[in-house]
Amino acid sequence: MAHDHNHDISPTKSRLIRGNKRLNLQAKQTLDINNEAGVHLNKTFRSLVGHMGGFDNLQFLERDARNYIGQQRRVFSKEGDKHALMQHFSRMRELNNSFYYEIDTDPENRIINVFWEDARSRAALVDFGDVISFDTTYLTNKYDMPFAPFIGVNHHGHSILLGCGLLLEDTSTFTWLFQCWLRCMGNRAPDGIITDQCKAMKNAIAIVFSNTRHRWCLWHIMKKVPEKLGGLTTYKTIKHALKQLVYECTSTINFELGWEQFISNFDLHHNEWLSTLYEEISRWVPCYLKSQFWAGMSTTQRTEGMNAFFDGFINSTTTLK
Repeated sequence: MAHDHNHDISPTKSRLIRGNKRLNLQAKQTLDINNEAGVHLNKTFRSLVGHMGGFDNLQFLERDARNYIGQQRRVFSKEGDKHALMQHFSRMRELNNSFYYEIDTDPENRIINVFWEDARSRAALVDFGDVISFDTTYLTNKYDMPFAPFIGVNHHGHSILLGCGLLLEDTSTFTWLFQCWLRCMGNRAPDGIITDQCKAMKNAIAIVFSNTRHRWCLWHIMKKVPEKLGGLTTYKTIKHALKQLVYECTSTINFELGWEQFISNFDLHHNEWLSTLYEEISRWVPCYLKSQFWAGMSTTQRTEGMNAFFDGFINSTTTLK
């Protein structure tokens, strides 16, 4: 039986097949030099496109260039950084034996994940580690390692730092980090944890904190409304109705009825984002969570506040040293 193509053949695009894509030495050098100089990658990519005479002459995409830079940044985490970090942590432990840290390395002995917690945070965990806010979306260092603080709330209603991590973001990484937390806590998991909708986090929490209540940050969800629904003709009315439903519904029964009416009134039965949210309503809708203790938190904005403090010390050019 003949195998007929159901679309026009484009031989020139074969260069973008996974096996054919290639970053040549000149492109790598340009990416390295511009990255070291602080030039944004999208500008570097456009310059490469211009130099090569157009997209059709490139054997890679912007995503491939971004992946290369990410790999190089992690390679930059060499022995000097590792030695400096180990020295610092060792000094901290000499000053106080309760200082706790773990460092995860790859097969080439490069640092890929770090977790640490000082004596004050470990002491605070005993009383205030029952509900934590965890977010990695704000601060990133030179190696694309997001800064991951664990934040709690004390008896004065103040945010307190309960541990820190620098990490790569996938399920195995979060699993490693949460297992570090458990070891540091003497295998006492938090009662509740608040995060964004990151799937890798969700998977790791299910693995490590299997009995912990997992809540999604309401602010992160509502922030996506313009992006997900902004193109609809009756967007303003839809936005108002959704906010009223989420924030003002006091019972789960009323919410169920209200949601059904909301979807029907605006013909949103096929909206994938809303359908996905509905499947997880017990993680983010306030009336489903009000009977549980959350230390007054419904969002990860406690983490934002803590990050505002660290923002003066950590940025995209910060090395591990």
